[in-house]
Amino acid sequence: MAKKLAKILGVVFIVVGILGFISNPIVGAMGFFHANFMHNLVHIILGLILVMCGTEEKSSLWLKIVGVVYLLVAILGFMMTSGGMVSSILGIEINSADNWLHLVLALVVFYAGFSGGKMMTGGSQQM
Repeated sequence: MAKKLAKILGVVFIVVGILGFISNPIVGAMGFFHANFMHNLVHIILGLILVMCGTEEKSSLWLKIVGVVYLLVAILGFMMTSGGMVSSILGIEINSADNWLHLVLALVVFYAGFSGGKMMTGGSQQM
């Protein structure tokens, strides 16, 4: 199940990264969620990593790693931004909306990494 979750989340990250390069009101330089070139590139790279995980174990590990990365980015973002300001973390521009999204993503992705394998085995043991 972790492999399936990693692939789904990976595709979502890739799509969001690509959308960041296209003018739209949701994500991008002028979007609700601010994203510059580096921010979009990070989404695409993390998405590719998650999509290319070969095994359940690797998928689970990478989901946990990505969850920790997003949590750290959220914490740094909350420390650096206030109101609607745009801040930069290592060249990745973020705003307050990004911080909240990164926090939620961190929790969801991290949970998927820990529960992905258990969901599948847990269901078969109950029979």
